[in-house]
Amino acid sequence: MITWRRLEESDFALLRGWLEQPSVARWWNHETTAEAIRRDFGPAARGEEPSEDFLALLDDRPVGLVQRCRLADYPEYRDELVPIVDIQAGAMSIDFLIGEPDQQGRGLGSRLIASMIGRIWTDHPDATCIVVPVVAANRASWRALEKAGLRRVGQGPLAPDNPADDPLHYVYRVDRPDAG
Repeated sequence: MITWRRLEESDFALLRGWLEQPSVARWWNHETTAEAIRRDFGPAARGEEPSEDFLALLDDRPVGLVQRCRLADYPEYRDELVPIVDIQAGAMSIDFLIGEPDQQGRGLGSRLIASMIGRIWTDHPDATCIVVPVVAANRASWRALEKAGLRRVGQGPLAPDNPADDPLHYVYRVDRPDAG
């Protein structure tokens, strides 16, 4: 069973270890010094930034991270997506990782995504859709999105997290079920 709790500063050592895992570092390409983790994840953990970071717990064991945000709260990010896909008012986005190596490649990603989508619909009644860009080369990530019910709605160049990657991204979307 997947449950969620907000990321706290006491979780930063765990997160740092996940970000150092080669399978995570390949796609997240994040600085892993303690200072960088505090700088980049601290504001959300303290509620000073509008994004929300959640630890995914599988049978009470932390196994991954999902970040979620309203695209309206990050206009530069939203504006980068607009040439590729229509971004309607109320659109949200997620990013995710499976940090525990023994849980990677087992279908957990799609379960985490589906679970968080359900939580977004509950926690954010104004959310109209969820839009998720993913670098085209990250097949495991976009397959997890598809298995969780998102559909590919566009593709185009976006700045990749890892400069080694081609800018081509696929953009996925799921609409609120009761949106009509």
